[in-house]
Amino acid sequence: MEKKNLYIKGALNCAETIIDTYNKEHGTKIPVAIGSGMGSGVTCGSLCGAINAGVAIIGFTTGRESHLEENAARSLVNQYMKKCREKYNSEICIDLKNNKITCEEIVDFAYNELNKILEVAEYLFLRYGVRTVTMNEIANKLGISKKTL
Repeated sequence: MEKKNLYIKGALNCAETIIDTYNKEHGTKIPVAIGSGMGSGVTCGSLCGAINAGVAIIGFTTGRESHLEENAARSLVNQYMKKCREKYNSEICIDLKNNKITCEEIVDFAYNELNKILEVAEYLFLRYGVRTVTMNEIANKLGISKKTL
C-alpha cells in the first residue's frame, strides 16, 4: 500500500520527512538531523532533498563498513535514481518545481520507491545472504534488466 501526503509544509522539510517516516515505519534510528540541510534542493535548488534522503537511507541500511565488503548500496541507489528520473525527467529540485511537481508529490513518490527497492533487497539478502545475492537477482525481482540496475 502506497503512502500519500507524508509531507506537511511548515513541519519537517522534505528530507527530514522521509527519514522520520522511515524511522517510524521500520524501527530505525537514522538521525533526522541528517536531512536538515537537504531541504529545498540542498538549500539551493540542486538535488531534491526527498530523493537525497532516500539515498542516505539506502546507504545507511545497505551500505558497507569496509572497503573489503561489496557495495550493495551503490546499485540500489542507481536503481532509485533511475526510477526518479523515469518519472520526472530530473532529480533537481528547481527543475521539479518548474515542472509543477509539488513537494508533497515528490516526497510520496520518493518514499514509496525507496521502500519498494529496499523490500526487494531485504528479501533477497535475508533469503540468500548478502554475499551471495547478485545484482542480476535484484534486477529480476524488480522486473528490470541488470543493465538498468
